[in-house]
Amino acid sequence: MSVFKAKNIGLPLMNLLRFEGLSILKQLHLEEQLLRTSSDNWCIINDGTNAPAIVLGLSGKPSELLEIGPVLQDRVPVIRRFTGGGTVIVDPGTIFVTFICNRDDVSSVQPYPRSIMSWSGLLYDKVFEGIGNFQLRENDYVFGDHKFGGNAQSITRKRWIHHTSFLWDFESRNMAYLKLPRKAPDYRLARGHLDFVCRMKDYMGRSEFVDKTAKQLAGISC
Repeated sequence: MSVFKAKNIGLPLMNLLRFEGLSILKQLHLEEQLLRTSSDNWCIINDGTNAPAIVLGLSGKPSELLEIGPVLQDRVPVIRRFTGGGTVIVDPGTIFVTFICNRDDVSSVQPYPRSIMSWSGLLYDKVFEGIGNFQLRENDYVFGDHKFGGNAQSITRKRWIHHTSFLWDFESRNMAYLKLPRKAPDYRLARGHLDFVCRMKDYMGRSEFVDKTAKQLAGISC
């Protein structure tokens, strides 16, 4: 773990936490604690979780989203996070980036998910500049029409959190644990999981992404 303060024009003064292989459960506990008990702004970058797990949004129903039989048979942990958003299976190939901010410190952002995502999308526009037709599409980060980053938020009276799971790599067989969601973005066009998502490693190196993201926070040209 490393900690330092980052400042970029358009971003508030922010504490940056960097981890490698922190379990997603511990990460979520840390994020909720920082959201509810800290008055500082934070960015957390966790390069991979230590073991596969399925993470549900706050209102997600396992019976509608998961293939329960295989999940139980293979003893895949299922975690319900404190934010909204969809369902994702994470593993050591997933990179997590989280922003926790005071509303008043980011005055250009309205306390609504779309405004928050547009704000973070501007940062990632710089990270992925010139790479793979990157864009924020509905609620997802995509290359072209293939998703590689899913987002979720929670908004309190004075603060908000926005976190993203980036699929740098994934095990294709693990996608079989997930059902096709009833509610899906229009651009998905009813595609199955493996036709809908892509691997970020086909577009950018792992350490390159982490370093570029951290440099954007610090206001260093990539």
